[in-house]
Amino acid sequence: MSDTQTMDRTPPAVHLRLGGERLGAGEGGVHGHVNPTNGTVDAEIPLAGPSDIDRAVRMADEAFDAWKRTPPSERRRLLLRLADLIDGNSEEFARLGTLDNGTPLSTTGNFPPMSAEWTRYYAGWADKISSDVTASVRDDGEFGYTLAQPYGVVGIIITWNGPLISLAMKIPAALAAGNTMVVKPSELTPFCAERFADLVEEAGFPPGVVNILPGDPAAGAALVAHPLVKKVSFTGGPVTAQKILASCAEHMKPSVMELGGKSANIVCEDANLDVACFHGTFMSVGAMAGQGCAFPTRMLVHESIYDDVVERVAQTAKGITVGDPFDPGVISGPVISEAALERILGMIDRAKLDGARLVTGGARLDGPLAAGYYIEPTVFADVDPDSELAQNEVFGPVLAMTPFTTDDEAIAIANNTRYGLSAYVQTADLRRAMRMAEELVAGEVLVNGARNLAVHRPFGGLGRSGFGKEGGRHGLEEYLRIKAVGVA
Repeated sequence: MSDTQTMDRTPPAVHLRLGGERLGAGEGGVHGHVNPTNGTVDAEIPLAGPSDIDRAVRMADEAFDAWKRTPPSERRRLLLRLADLIDGNSEEFARLGTLDNGTPLSTTGNFPPMSAEWTRYYAGWADKISSDVTASVRDDGEFGYTLAQPYGVVGIIITWNGPLISLAMKIPAALAAGNTMVVKPSELTPFCAERFADLVEEAGFPPGVVNILPGDPAAGAALVAHPLVKKVSFTGGPVTAQKILASCAEHMKPSVMELGGKSANIVCEDANLDVACFHGTFMSVGAMAGQGCAFPTRMLVHESIYDDVVERVAQTAKGITVGDPFDPGVISGPVISEAALERILGMIDRAKLDGARLVTGGARLDGPLAAGYYIEPTVFADVDPDSELAQNEVFGPVLAMTPFTTDDEAIAIANNTRYGLSAYVQTADLRRAMRMAEELVAGEVLVNGARNLAVHRPFGGLGRSGFGKEGGRHGLEEYLRIKAVGVA
């Protein structure tokens, strides 16, 4: 990467992208994009309104007939071309990701290669969609088989914390399956989506196949309710998901919901503590300022090593560099907004009143960072498993630590949540890890630092964490409907 100290911090112009057009204004008005490092408005973002959404959906519907008939090898070629372009724009995507939400370059630089990997993976699936023979010719003379077919227009709504990877987790799979789409990125983070739309066009996808329009909640509601939208894929919070699900229910429309999490990280007494403590701390109060749905925000530690681990975690948290996200030495940046800052600080204050022991952090940063939305990496010990801090998603740099005595107790505490997205296990005993993996109620279990969001694994939760999968063959199948055929 080039000299990040002098990297251009000018946001790009954002447009509504529909049917090959670039519109500088939308029916929804304008959103002032706030730079979370200093609280100032740095760009005006045009917002789609219901009529813009309607026009985009109709364009996607018109493009669907030709796209679904496009040879799978051509869909594969275009997706591979898009993956190459993402790789070729890695530095720009890292810059835009930092401008989007203040995530440091040390993290946003990881998202372009990951997004290219997701795109290549689903390019490989484009020509491997197959059918099943369900009955050969029998006494009744029937030959039965299935057809896996695209839905049509898919409505995609993504959240703000990972604007590039969220696009890559949804769009390539839907395209490989033969769908067209209208995508509504968050108005809080429109810059990566703007560049992604550029690359879709440069790769050669036909106009109308991918339409990307930033918009507010009203635009999202119009997209979900549109009768030509045949399926919805949403990443965000449970409150918004409930509204989307109510609309989908009214129209009998299927959906994928990738929502929040309160993931437990079980640290057993035989774990490699150097690895477990670094990973557990960095992935909860360091990376993305804790603003990740699958992060291990509850650390459950065996009582025999509890005091040692609390001290190790505290020292690691104190060593996390918080500051200017364009500084290559910075690990953690600001949270997304002033409202998020106030909400997180409120949860920290209530955790103290609930009896949790504040080990480190717990305050807004002042001095040179006072104008931004910065919070110290914060660690609480002795957290009651039934308390607000243990039960509710913080979506900020706050870790809750709790001791356990037996494996069964650890599993029970881990499962004592409305969420069920991810779970983590740290142990040298593979048999123990496999037993825990079977008993933990979560969409995925990651053992000994297995990486998040590996494209070959299906990702998605249970309960308040949603339903449906992204990643793996299951992620492709979310965008295919099965038709049965019987021939007499």
